[in-house]
Amino acid sequence: MSDALLDLFAEVLEVDAGSLKEDTSPDNTPQWDSLAAMGLVAAIEEKFNVQLSTKEIMKMTTIGLARQTLSAKGVSF
Repeated sequence: MSDALLDLFAEVLEVDAGSLKEDTSPDNTPQWDSLAAMGLVAAIEEKFNVQLSTKEIMKMTTIGLARQTLSAKGVSF
């Protein structure tokens, strides 16, 4: 089963989606640097049609936390 959030992270970070987990973060993923983080925010907002506040963006330090933030905004995956 495809996971839209993991697919998006894989595309932006240019990694295999199978290598991503809920605890994937900038600390354990060299490709997730500050430039990639900006790209992720832009891609997430566009794909899921949401606006993220600075506070929400700062909280999204793992894929799992990004999923929680988006779920709270009514996004389903």
